[in-house]
Amino acid sequence: MDIRVKICGLSEPEHVVAAAEAGAAYVGFVFFPKSPRNVEIDAARALALEVPVGVAKVALTVNADDAFLDELTRKVPLDMMQLHGGESPERVAAVRARYGLPVMKAVGIADESDLPAIDAYGAVADQLLIDAKPPRGADLPGGNGLAFDWRLVKRKYWPCPWMLAGGLTPENVAQAVQMTGARQVDVSSGVENAPGAKSAELIRAFVQAAQGDTAPVPVLK
Repeated sequence: MDIRVKICGLSEPEHVVAAAEAGAAYVGFVFFPKSPRNVEIDAARALALEVPVGVAKVALTVNADDAFLDELTRKVPLDMMQLHGGESPERVAAVRARYGLPVMKAVGIADESDLPAIDAYGAVADQLLIDAKPPRGADLPGGNGLAFDWRLVKRKYWPCPWMLAGGLTPENVAQAVQMTGARQVDVSSGVENAPGAKSAELIRAFVQAAQGDTAPVPVLK
C-alpha cells in the first residue's frame, strides 16, 4: 500500500538510519526545548547529513521567530518546515515566502468545531498535519500520544495534501489508515520505549503496519 510515513522526533543517528531503511518518506527533527525530543541545531545538522537522498528532512518548530529560523535554515539542510504552534495563516504564508521551503502546518483536532481551521491553513500551507489537540495546559503541542476521533476526518478532502497524526502506533495505524483514507501518517511517541527514546524495532514495525506489509524490511546498501 502506498502510504507515506513520517518518523518524527529523531535524535540519534541509528534511528535516522532505521527510519530510512524501513522505508519512511520523511524524518522529523524537533526544535522545542520543552520536548524530550528536542535537538540543538548543530546536532540536527549532523543528523540531517546522515539522511539518504530521497527521504525528506523536516524541522518541527513551535512559534519560532525569524532569528531562530534564519539560523536553523542556514545550518541544517532541510526539505520542509513544520509549524506546530499557534502560528496564524499569515505567519505560515510569511515563513513559506521567506525561506522558500514547503511548509507543513499542524492543526489540532478535538471536535467538529476545530475543522474549519483546516480549510484556513490549507489555503496557505503546502501540507497539513492533522493531530490530536493537546489537553488544556499541556506543555507539548504534539507528541503526547493522544488520538482523536478519526471519524471527524474520515474520507475528507482539503486544499492540500494532509498527514494523520496523534496516538498512532504499530498496533493501530493500519486501522487508522483504513478508517480515514489517509495517504500519509506521522508518528513520534508511538515508536518509543520511553519519552524521547526511539526504538528501531518499533520504527520498522510501524512502517510495515502502515503500508500493510508483513514481509521483512529490506536494508539499504
